[in-house]
Amino acid sequence: MNPSTVDIHPEDTLLEENEERTMIDPNSKEDLKFKELIKVLIDWINDVLVEERIIVKQLEEDLYDGQVLQKLLEKLADRKLNVAEVTQSEIGQKQKLQTVLEAVHDLLRPHGWTIKWNVDSIHGKNLISILHLLVALAMHFRAPIRLPEHVSVQVVVVRKREGLLQTTHVTEELTTTTEMMMGRFERDAFDTLFDHAPDKLSVVKKSLITFVNKHLNKLNLEVTELETQFADGVYLVLLMGLLEDYFVPLHNFYLTPESFDQKVHNVSFAFELMQDGGLKKPKARPEDVVNLDLKSTLRVLYNLFTKYKNVE
Repeated sequence: MNPSTVDIHPEDTLLEENEERTMIDPNSKEDLKFKELIKVLIDWINDVLVEERIIVKQLEEDLYDGQVLQKLLEKLADRKLNVAEVTQSEIGQKQKLQTVLEAVHDLLRPHGWTIKWNVDSIHGKNLISILHLLVALAMHFRAPIRLPEHVSVQVVVVRKREGLLQTTHVTEELTTTTEMMMGRFERDAFDTLFDHAPDKLSVVKKSLITFVNKHLNKLNLEVTELETQFADGVYLVLLMGLLEDYFVPLHNFYLTPESFDQKVHNVSFAFELMQDGGLKKPKARPEDVVNLDLKSTLRVLYNLFTKYKNVE
């Protein structure tokens, strides 16, 4: 039997021969990125379901019976599922879960998602399975949230063999990078820059700041932080007008956007102006720019720099 520092709960000793049970290593539960992932997902669910007056406090306890998952999917997919509203029996709960998960799989499978959960694991309050499911839904529906990248946890697998409990540890990856989870595997110069030449990143940022300020200064505007100052889309819209030498009517965008949707509208509108100017559709999503994803913002600005660097 392998030595283990993990506390084995009494219910974990009630395994049949060759049966196994998994649990998260207690140290992993204290990992800050793991805690952040859970908080971001809980806040997102509560935000989506605010009109339903549903408040999720603990993922395992609040999602296992399928009720909240049903409401979440119905809201995200804008469709009604044919399931009983409230069911107390275990059989009824699992039947509801089965219906909800089948609907989820119909949405995710065509996009190449690996299904890492099932009815038994969700109903059994397996937090890892629940997190895999929620991350997939958040990515598929392009949730206006920023999931922490590269979140992994140590999972303890307890297995009964010849009457003895054996434990092994495996690493479970919950998130990779936003781009990989979105299914965009094309790497470009900015991926290489971030991964292998962070020292050159500051040079690129400095060049882009000089470029945008050369034009924005005409409106007495100045950029010092690329990460944040383009996130609401206002400077992007104004910059396109300056580069193409036209006035952008103020009713076409929000000059002082307050909500996430208004910021996304601005960035999307700026992308349309870029395409009107002959540029290809940006690789970045408007949501990524609004969510302060530096790599996405740099890609957009570099495309502008490439075309307009000689414009006075």
